[in-house]
Amino acid sequence: MSKVLEQDQALNRIIEEMVKVVSNSKEEIFDLGENARKEQQELAKEVLQIRKDVSKMIDENDQLERRLKLARQRLTEVSRNFSKYSEEQVQKAYNDTHELQTKLVVQRQQEVGLIKRRDELEHRIRGLDENIERTENLIGKVNVVLNYLVNDFQNVNEAISSAKEKYEFGLQIIDAQEEERRKLSREIHDGPAQMLANVMIRSDIVQKTIRERGVDEALKEMKDVKEMVRGALYEVRRIIYDLRPMALDDLGLVPTLRKYLSTIEEYHNIKVEFKPNKDGDRYSQKFEAAAFRLVQEGVQNAIKHANTSLIQVRFEQAYNKLNIHIVDYGKGFNVDEKKEDSFGLTGMRERVEMLNGQMDIKSTEGKGTKVSISLPIMY
Repeated sequence: MSKVLEQDQALNRIIEEMVKVVSNSKEEIFDLGENARKEQQELAKEVLQIRKDVSKMIDENDQLERRLKLARQRLTEVSRNFSKYSEEQVQKAYNDTHELQTKLVVQRQQEVGLIKRRDELEHRIRGLDENIERTENLIGKVNVVLNYLVNDFQNVNEAISSAKEKYEFGLQIIDAQEEERRKLSREIHDGPAQMLANVMIRSDIVQKTIRERGVDEALKEMKDVKEMVRGALYEVRRIIYDLRPMALDDLGLVPTLRKYLSTIEEYHNIKVEFKPNKDGDRYSQKFEAAAFRLVQEGVQNAIKHANTSLIQVRFEQAYNKLNIHIVDYGKGFNVDEKKEDSFGLTGMRERVEMLNGQMDIKSTEGKGTKVSISLPIMY
């Protein structure tokens, strides 16, 4: 008995050490990603300034070219009519032309240098974007391993009889969690985080504008900053609503979907028609949440892949079943050739199967796609 206990303790120590190593690796990867993101923001700020400098220098060089052209015309005139002009006038015409020519050559070199620096920075930013994406993917994979070590190995001795089944089920749950986290992370990164980073950059420009061009110009910049903040706030509210619409518990499935689809219509500038045959019926909280997610995923798939200007969502309640039809009139696809996962439909099918429902997909290239779902109603 003591030998078994010693083995259990040894196994627990090994697991704890593995968790520690994986956790440290996760922190190091996260730090690398954060450092890359900070460097990216600094480089983006520098690129923005260089673009302004290049634009300003191009304007100055264009003016110099016009002045040089006039100076050369003046020098030609003086040279042709040498006897009409004094020696000082001839010398001045030559000096003016030479000075402008020299200045233009120098500034052209500076312009080329700035453009080269801008291109180098943009190349570096693209490399940092790739590094950030790699670190995010690595963190997701490390989280899968870490969650498995922490959650699934705790009672490994008691679960040994059904280890394979629990392993598969646990990984499916973790995979689903990580996919949701990855999606949320990407939405925050591409939405509010990017907007707030731009706000930081523009706020620096506002400070510089106050010093160099005055308060009136700075107020114009501040108006743009305000619009960016408003956009970031809208994105945060949209993400919160996507995570868990609070109206679902208070209003029920149909009113919440009507509100959600109206928001989608406004945000993506796509016509969304919602046609329920009943309005106020209430179902179990789990059923309403699952049905909401199915419609949400189906509509998002259509927006992302279909390239359509019209989406129709039909709700039909009959004989203790809820039939959902999500129709778009976009580019469609060959159902026999395309994997469902490439259109984000695998998760929907798995969710439907968990609810003992059925799902059917019909699509024609150039005409659109229809996703039909039938669920047994849960009250």
